[in-house]
Amino acid sequence: MRILVTGGAGFIGSHFVRTLLGPDACEGPGGGPYVTVLDALTYAGNRASLAPVEGDPRFSFVHGDIRDRPLVDSLLAGHDAVVHFAAESHVDRSIAGGTEFAATNVLGTQVLLESAVQHRIARFVHVSTDEVYGSIAEGSWTEDESLAPNSPYAASKAGSDLLALAHHRTHGLDLSVTRCSNNYGPYQHPEKVIPLFTTRLLTGGRVPLYGDGLHVRDWLHVDDHCRALRLVLEGGRPGEVYNIGGGTELSNRELTERLLAACGAGWDRVEHVTDRKGHDRRYSVDWTKIRTELGYEPRHSFEDGLAETVAWYRDHADWWATAAPALGGAAR
Repeated sequence: MRILVTGGAGFIGSHFVRTLLGPDACEGPGGGPYVTVLDALTYAGNRASLAPVEGDPRFSFVHGDIRDRPLVDSLLAGHDAVVHFAAESHVDRSIAGGTEFAATNVLGTQVLLESAVQHRIARFVHVSTDEVYGSIAEGSWTEDESLAPNSPYAASKAGSDLLALAHHRTHGLDLSVTRCSNNYGPYQHPEKVIPLFTTRLLTGGRVPLYGDGLHVRDWLHVDDHCRALRLVLEGGRPGEVYNIGGGTELSNRELTERLLAACGAGWDRVEHVTDRKGHDRRYSVDWTKIRTELGYEPRHSFEDGLAETVAWYRDHADWWATAAPALGGAAR
């Protein structure tokens, strides 16, 4: 199988590629999978995240934009499947200016979908987010919940989800949508909360905590997420949405406490800042569907995963020191 991975130099996309080409990858009769990464290398993309697979003969990299229809057509003509990660994804940046979010997440996805239909792509997985559901005070969202996004980022992803599902219903594209909770792990850009706090604490800085710190998120290790995506790619039903959760809900204050302990710092290093506009209070997805249909279960405990993640940032300052700076917020 030849797989085009959009946004494959980003955090989750690069982990997915390293997983596809790693020692546990399935070898098909043609020696596959073969993986092409298409990435615009914005501030959030880092070619160094793909260094472990750069020499693999099954890997190729194309520097380009998903909005470039001639380029997308030329690539899809030679591929069997698409796993679509490419997106502008930071809420604070979308609040500061949402034009790029609409352009990449909505129009870019439309270009991919039209090209996939034209070139009769056999399988398409559209990677989305739990933020499209809005905020939930109690309980958990199932996949049939109405969408109620509250940030320009989430609204742009909701739009792309609807376009993706429309191309299945209208054109018969064999497509599934996934919606994940908050990811963490190595190679994540230091604008997101765990690497933001970790890198600042490790370098003696202070960290920003929004509002009262009681906003709740479910945490999903990137490796668990990518295993779930493989399951959906290989066995997900066309036209279906699959929630992917990690099973660890924490308030931002609880998360901060754990990060302070992991970095050997105290609460004097925390700066309370004004809450973000339209800040969703709580996210929580019900992932019964992917568990029962495809056998997904998270393998990483949050305690071990967080310790390994902090250790990775401690040992890889060369990777994150040159990254584009965060906007000063406390991330997603």
